[in-house]
Parts: sequence; structure tokens; C-alpha cells
Amino acid sequence: MTERTFSIIKPDATRRNLTGAVNAVIEGAGLRIVAQRRIKLTEAQAKKFYEVHAERPFYGELVSQMTAEPVVVQVLEGPNAVAAYREVMGATNPEQAAEGTIRKQFALSIGENSVHGSDSLENAGIEIAQFFTDDQIVG
Repeated sequence: MTERTFSIIKPDATRRNLTGAVNAVIEGAGLRIVAQRRIKLTEAQAKKFYEVHAERPFYGELVSQMTAEPVVVQVLEGPNAVAAYREVMGATNPEQAAEGTIRKQFALSIGENSVHGSDSLENAGIEIAQFFTDDQIVG
């Protein structure tokens, strides 16, 4: 079933000019990038996006990290896009990520793991709506 999922290419990857390389892995896995833009997250945007982690000890550091430099927000489309992109991203810890995954190739650490992807269809819809309107997504 064709689905849409949300992706962020994080500051550690944009700082190293890896947007094109990450996109090549995404597209090589059969996912289409149907919306994309480079933005600088505000503190309010980052806090809202990561509010599920607000009580965790790493929340403040995560917000600071995500607002430090530009990110690339994306909508990806394809068969079983949520699960497909999570597989392409690889494990959060790059040392445990499978060969060929984005995190194995590009992540610097567990914290600087280069990409975010939605963990469910429901969250994909919520996350996409935070950054894109329907008319900005062209499939």
C-alpha cells in the first residue's frame, strides 16, 4: 500500500553537506521525495515536535541540537513508506545499524544520527502537517 512518511535530515548531516547523499539512499530504496524544504527550526517548533520527549533528560540537548543549524524536512512516498524508511534509516545507534543504511553510512553518534523518520502512519500524518500543507506535497 502506498503511504507517506515524514523525514528530517538533521543538522549533523546538513552541516556536512550530505543532503544529496542521504536523498540518493532514500530514492535508491524506492521511496519518492514528494515534498522537501530546508529550514531553520525555531525553538518553539523543535519543542513542539519533540514534546513526546519533554520529560526525558536529553530533551533540552535535543532541542538545542535541532535548532543549531538548518534541517531538511521531507515527505516521502512509497509502498509501506513508514516501515521502508525506518529500515533505510537503520538503528538509532550507528554501530548497530545495518550496512548500507543512512545511519551506518553518515551518523556520527546516537545523538547525531543524521535523520529522523516517523514511527507510525498516525505520527507521520501529525508530523507532516506540522511542516507542510497539502498543496505543498506533489506526488
